[in-house]
Amino acid sequence: MEQGYLTLNNGVKMPQLGFGTIGQSGDQIVENVAFALNNGYRLIDTANRYGNETEVGEGLKKSGLNREEYFLETKLGPTLYENDQAIDGTLERLKVEYIDLMILHHPVNNYIYAYKMLEKAYRQGKLRAIGLSNFPVEKIQEVLDQCEVVPALMQVECHPYYPAELAKPFCDEKGIALQAWYPLGHGSIDMLKDPVFTALAEKYHKSTAQVILRWHIQMGFAMVPGSRSFGHIKENGEIFDFALTEEEMGKIAQVNRHVPFYQVTPESLQRLATTKCNFE
Repeated sequence: MEQGYLTLNNGVKMPQLGFGTIGQSGDQIVENVAFALNNGYRLIDTANRYGNETEVGEGLKKSGLNREEYFLETKLGPTLYENDQAIDGTLERLKVEYIDLMILHHPVNNYIYAYKMLEKAYRQGKLRAIGLSNFPVEKIQEVLDQCEVVPALMQVECHPYYPAELAKPFCDEKGIALQAWYPLGHGSIDMLKDPVFTALAEKYHKSTAQVILRWHIQMGFAMVPGSRSFGHIKENGEIFDFALTEEEMGKIAQVNRHVPFYQVTPESLQRLATTKCNFE
């Protein structure tokens, strides 16, 4: 497949389509990472909190690709935000000399200290780009006010039912790229069976998931759909051989429900702030 790319605000080129590894472990993730990289994907997304960085590293090696041929991103876990060894530990688990993009996973704990750790590693060449995940606009602004390197990317819930509308205008203005987790609405049956998408899927001889992922590409979003099956991994990548019309993109805009699936609560933030990674 012919990949699409975004150019981040520091000039680094990043594939728009990546393979997400949340919820996968063991041999399954080793095989799936290698399969994705051998079937057109060029970006792999993981996180300290997923507990699978070691296996992801094995999958990278098993793919047979040279390090410069793929884009690797991971997320620093909130319980590591004041651990000065956390970035080096991540490099060791992944068995790589550098990470293309490292982002702070959640806006909890001492995220200003953690972002300054990312800045230091960025200047040292251990990270090619740095960013944030799940940060509300006011906390992105806090990072901008107190730190020196403008985040290259914000990873956020984004899909046609909720197209990151709170973050997008702000991030566009600041030159911060957006990357979607939940790009398929966490497998929302409502969205996958929405008449707008089923009609387009029939027209283009594609699945509804492929139509939704194509929407992300044309909106200028990056995204990291995950799957446990080779068939779905391959299918999710086959989105570069068709294009939605302007009128069709307009119809999709009308399905926006303006509400995210993932609801942030004080309790959920407390869990994120205190739940340790499996290697701590």
